[in-house]
Amino acid sequence: MADSGAEVLHVRGGVLVGPDDVRPEAWVVGGRVTYERPALPARRVQPVDGWVLPGLADAHCHVGLAAHGAVDEATTEQQALTDRGTGALLLRDAGSPADTRWVQGREDLPRLVRAGRHIARPRRYLRGYAHEVEPEQLAATVREQARAGDGWVKVVGDWIDRDLGDLAPLWPRDALEAAMAAAHEEGARVTAHTFSEDALRDLLEAGIDCLEHATGLTDETLRLVVDRGVAIVPTLVNIGTFPGIAARGEAKFPRYAAHMRRLHARRYDTVRTAWEAGVPVYAGSDSGGSLPHGIVAHEVAELVRAGLPTRAALAAATWDARAWLGHPGLEEGDPADLVVLDADPREDVRVLQRPRLVVLRGRALPGAAATAVPAP
Repeated sequence: MADSGAEVLHVRGGVLVGPDDVRPEAWVVGGRVTYERPALPARRVQPVDGWVLPGLADAHCHVGLAAHGAVDEATTEQQALTDRGTGALLLRDAGSPADTRWVQGREDLPRLVRAGRHIARPRRYLRGYAHEVEPEQLAATVREQARAGDGWVKVVGDWIDRDLGDLAPLWPRDALEAAMAAAHEEGARVTAHTFSEDALRDLLEAGIDCLEHATGLTDETLRLVVDRGVAIVPTLVNIGTFPGIAARGEAKFPRYAAHMRRLHARRYDTVRTAWEAGVPVYAGSDSGGSLPHGIVAHEVAELVRAGLPTRAALAAATWDARAWLGHPGLEEGDPADLVVLDADPREDVRVLQRPRLVVLRGRALPGAAATAVPAP
């Protein structure tokens, strides 16, 4: 491998190329990973001891978004830097009203896969977040967002209907079918925000590619998820806030509040059952909006709490997630995006919450403790 003249890293201890593929050492040369010792003077080589993983992938976050809507570039930069410090080096932005394409031109910020802006019905989602369109406009808007994004489009599948006083689907089946066809013609995948049970069948039969949250999965819709190869990103850290959401809505919408509590109570069973059925599960923090950035390590711990084996939970934020998003891991010649830890994360995933060192595009940076998750 060619040497760019920059300092070379020699990482020693355990390099987890895969959950069961452990190499004793690796080098970072010219911004890439190699397992061949470079012919360089010792003074040019910086030794780094620890356990190494591919940079974490946060498959559901919102760069450029806060509780009120879009944020300025300085705030967006800080969000991305917070993610970087905690080892999240690949971000799938699952909807943002801000134009964050400039982030992709910054070598010091995580790699970003953008889904464009949320698409919702008028007055049926959070104010300031989404393109708000009627069903007859959905396909055209999805096509527009597919062209503007990085291979993903985000639709809001359900939200509270204030007339019903509970969660309800946003879109008729024919509108969804036309929208999925439009996205797929553009080479994009479609994911949907969905909490409830009722929205799932139409989304799945219309051709959705991924479900965010997916708290309303039932035995019937789980069979469709499996048959159609649909992935889920549970965002369990976010689902942990449901009791607080229910309490705030109790007086005005008691039916909705009770529903949110039921979804919360079975959240771990829902995720474990889906994983056991063979559904691809990926780690997403839902940071941005109401949750802080820098918390994907907590989501991995939540997946373990739900009953996924430790190695499966790690894969949901590393090897498998990166492949799903079209990015490499730690094979020979791959870009050097990696996290150095004090201990083997296969023994305890909580070690992810305090990375010793982060390497992005071959540049070594200090790690930072994961952001604390607010109490529900």
